[in-house]
Amino acid sequence: MANLRGHEDVLAKAILRVINTSTEPLETKEIGQALSKVKGITRTKLFYRLMLLRGEGLVLGKFVGPGKGVWIWWRKSRK
Repeated sequence: MANLRGHEDVLAKAILRVINTSTEPLETKEIGQALSKVKGITRTKLFYRLMLLRGEGLVLGKFVGPGKGVWIWWRKSRK
């Protein structure tokens, strides 16, 4: 997460906290609901940040369902 700045760092930390404390995979919508108190968060910002965290290998995510479907997110296993 070396390339994070200011509010993005706060958002990334909040997302990671929600995902890492969950005992089951979460949909994007559920993560958004858990972060509803974070100022200035939108679905677009949340999804973009989740995709970046996935690219950095900090969380795992998968698109499921036909058509529009949904993304589910879960924590990376600790070895």
